Amino acid sequence: MVYVAGILGFIGGFILGQMVLHFLLRHKSTEELLNDKGLKYTYGLLCWAMAALGAYSFVSMYNLYFPS
Repeated sequence: MVYVAGILGFIGGFILGQMVLHFLLRHKSTEELLNDKGLKYTYGLLCWAMAALGAYSFVSMYNLYFPS
């Protein structure tokens, strides 16, 4: 069951990361987003970090509320 919590947390964190990226990159042009490699690595890493943090937090909450 802890795997389900991890997967749900990962998906939730990834969606939250996409929402944060949408907010942070709203003033960038389409051409700038496609051509600037620095944006891809910096903001892409941010999204994956949010997904990992979501998975970690859901697993931690699962272990707190359903100890084995």
